[in-house]
Amino acid sequence: MMPEGEERNTVEETDRLIEIRREKLRKQTEKGIEPFAYSFRRTHTAAAVKEKFAGASHEPSSETIAVAGRVMSVRDHGRSCFMNLKDRSGTVQLYGRHDSLGAEAYSAFKDTDAGDILGVQGHAFKTRRGEITIDVSSFRQLAKSLRPLPEKFHGLKDVESRYRMRYVDLAVNDDVRKIFILRSRIVSAMRRWLDERDFIEVETPVLTPVPGGALAKPFATRYNFLEQDFYLRVATELYLKRLIVGGMEKVYEIGKDFRNEDMDTTHNPEFTMLELYEAFADYRGMMELTENMVSYALHESTGTFEVNYRGQQLDFRPPWKRISMVDAIKSIGEIDVDFGDREELVKVAGQLRLEDIREDMSAGELIAELFDQRVQGRIVQPTIVFDHPAEISPLAKKKRGDLRFAERFEPFVCGFEFGNAFSELNDPIQQKENFESQKKAREKGDEETHPYDADYITAMEYGLPPTGGLGIGIDRLCMVFANVESIKEVILFPQLRRLED
Repeated sequence: MMPEGEERNTVEETDRLIEIRREKLRKQTEKGIEPFAYSFRRTHTAAAVKEKFAGASHEPSSETIAVAGRVMSVRDHGRSCFMNLKDRSGTVQLYGRHDSLGAEAYSAFKDTDAGDILGVQGHAFKTRRGEITIDVSSFRQLAKSLRPLPEKFHGLKDVESRYRMRYVDLAVNDDVRKIFILRSRIVSAMRRWLDERDFIEVETPVLTPVPGGALAKPFATRYNFLEQDFYLRVATELYLKRLIVGGMEKVYEIGKDFRNEDMDTTHNPEFTMLELYEAFADYRGMMELTENMVSYALHESTGTFEVNYRGQQLDFRPPWKRISMVDAIKSIGEIDVDFGDREELVKVAGQLRLEDIREDMSAGELIAELFDQRVQGRIVQPTIVFDHPAEISPLAKKKRGDLRFAERFEPFVCGFEFGNAFSELNDPIQQKENFESQKKAREKGDEETHPYDADYITAMEYGLPPTGGLGIGIDRLCMVFANVESIKEVILFPQLRRLED
């Protein structure tokens, strides 16, 4: 944290600079100059200028070009002035001269502040140092920046300030902008992969009367016109499976989900999910789909199947390692226990000092805790962990041949999961029993249980075909592909405490 005196001096200096800029704005207005333009027609981006004129000579070209962007630095050399102009594609140097612009225009040009947005016309040339530069013949101020950008060599580095003022973060930190461009490409690639395989993108309600599809605590709100409590959705699952009942067969949705839970480096209460459902498929089919779609998205957005995350070189080429939850506990967790003996599981949990263990936990719940607390943090390479306990999987079909487990898997990488998939339960009688069991658990105080959704049962009674379902956490996947440690680094505007708090 900055010392109090230094922080006060910084605030005072900023206030002084703001006042100077406002005075410039006032003088411009008095001269009849519009400081905030309506539009500007540009012919090239910064990157396009550098590419097109890479072979330029030291003499300005005959072609007039127009660029627009934010001025990042100003270097006044008396009768000439250099600036760096930045747009989304990159930065290009500007060169303004007193002799070519004239006294009045040149004075206004060099009076530009870092942060101002300019539209410039001119001719490209290469400096003697080999830098592609635009010799400015005319310019327009498109927007006056009334606040100074962060100081050049220190930038905007305070993490909370970066998140709170993402607009400044993006303006001055190139690496941050690259992360969100990468995120956009990842989502576009996944959407393209699904569209090419005949999946239909749909939209389902964000406000729902029953917060179903996941074991999570919802955000509650009130629908005044209907005089009814509603909830921000915790998942899109049950609505998408209603569409499978309706015969749409292959559907997906990319959208926001909301869970009223804690925040940490891998959890944010508002997050982006891809959920998809395919009729006549099961969780084995979803395993192949997950591997192929995720590896495709990585290759399309970065040009490679490998990524370095927190010092670990990860290879997303399919097929990924696949292991059952029980075998993972045995081999990765190095825990030898009779997984059918609840009393022995309770004993081992005590010996290992597992947290949040309740006396009424079932064998399946204890297995899940063993995995969560002792195994998943040791998984590095992309790995599919399948066959989860049936007690914690109320929307999945039970495993063929062993009804203690469910046909469910989660993909893991570097110690956290980034998805969830099932052979979807399509027996309405069994689903109703599962909902009733969850209801009893809620009555005992477990808030993260699945609520009873009567309409979904009704939909299932019309016939839900065998279906494979998958959810992918877009934010977590982007964390890995962008090599950042906090989920807030891949969310443009993460929620923060109010400044007054």
